[in-house]
Parts: sequence; structure tokens; C-alpha cells
Amino acid sequence: MVAPPRASAASSPLAAAERARLQRLAIRLEYGTIAWNFGEAVFTIGLGIAAGSLALIAFGTDSIVEMFASGVVVWHERKEGPAEARRTSRALRLVAIAFFSLGAILASVAVRDLVTGRRAEESIAGIVYLSLAAIAMFSLAIWKLKVATALGSAPLRSEASLTFLDGVLSVLTLTGLALNAAFGLWWADPAAALLVAVAAANEGRQNLREAAEFREAA
Repeated sequence: MVAPPRASAASSPLAAAERARLQRLAIRLEYGTIAWNFGEAVFTIGLGIAAGSLALIAFGTDSIVEMFASGVVVWHERKEGPAEARRTSRALRLVAIAFFSLGAILASVAVRDLVTGRRAEESIAGIVYLSLAAIAMFSLAIWKLKVATALGSAPLRSEASLTFLDGVLSVLTLTGLALNAAFGLWWADPAAALLVAVAAANEGRQNLREAAEFREAA
């Protein structure tokens, strides 16, 4: 699965005023992400329960996980000081937990549905919403990645990857629901969730490796 390019953890020194501006922008982006994902979780989990769709429920669960990751970035960007490397390491570990939690939830339910052959009902509302969500998540991910690159913020960059993954999940979930609605391919729904689970686990491992590097540098 393609992920956005990773920015270097180091960046050229920024003037204090510019750094403060970028940090405020980063925090606003995260608050916006939290607000979006709160509404998304309520809406898509409700649709998923109504349609019996694993992918929609998993999508809503992903939104809850991303709210946690966004909160971690807000905490990290609001603090500065001599212990910044240790704080960055801790933030990366927390974001890794978010990735692993998402992967575990998606994988367990996807495998269950593939084994039992449970079929989801069609959800036209879900298909329409996921189209809009994909555009929103990819746009947010690109914006966050640009800010993370300018700030040299590894936690923000990692959370941008989670937002990007949310966009990928939107596309795969949309594909699964569309294939089920058009051709009755029931397995496309859990298969899409399983693909995202693998990608989430891989992102979590990368975050842990980077967290170890920052801990050693502290």
C-alpha cells in the first residue's frame, strides 16, 4: 500500500515566530481532525450497524483511533523544552499504539467475517459519504505532512500517515461496498479491512523504530 513520503526528523532552524505560527496551525489541523472524526465515528458506525457492514463499522473505529492520535500530537506540539527528544519518543510510541489498535480490530473482525461468510447489506449512504471522506482525509494528510516537514515534527508526520491511511481506508471501504452492491462480492468488504490492518501494523512498527532512535538521542 502506498504511503505518503516520510519527512526527515531533522529540519533547519526556524525563527521563533514562524515556529509558533506553524505549531498553532498544526494544533488547529488536529482539532479539525478530531471534530471531523467524532462526527464520522457516530455516522459511519450507525450506518454500519444498520447495514451489517464490517467495513463501515471498522471505518468508524478508525476514526476513534485517529482522535486519540490527534490528541497525542496536540499534547506534543503544545510543549517544548530540554526533554523534547524524550517527549517525541513517547508521542511516537503512543501513535504506534493507535496504529496497532486499528490493525488488531480490523484484522480480528475481518478474519471472522471471511471465515463465517457473513454478508453486509448495501449502503448507498455509506458509499456517498466515503467518497467525501476520502477527499477530506487525503487533503488533511497532505496539509499536515507539509506542516510536519516545516516543523521537523516526527509525531505530526506520523499522525499525517494515519490520516492518509484513513483516506486509503475510505477508498478501500468504498470499493468493497460498491463491489458488494453491484456484483454481490460479499468478501470484498472484509478483505478491504484486512488490507488496511496490514498497513496499520506496518506503520506501527515504523513508529516504534523511530521512537527508539529519539530515545537513544535523548
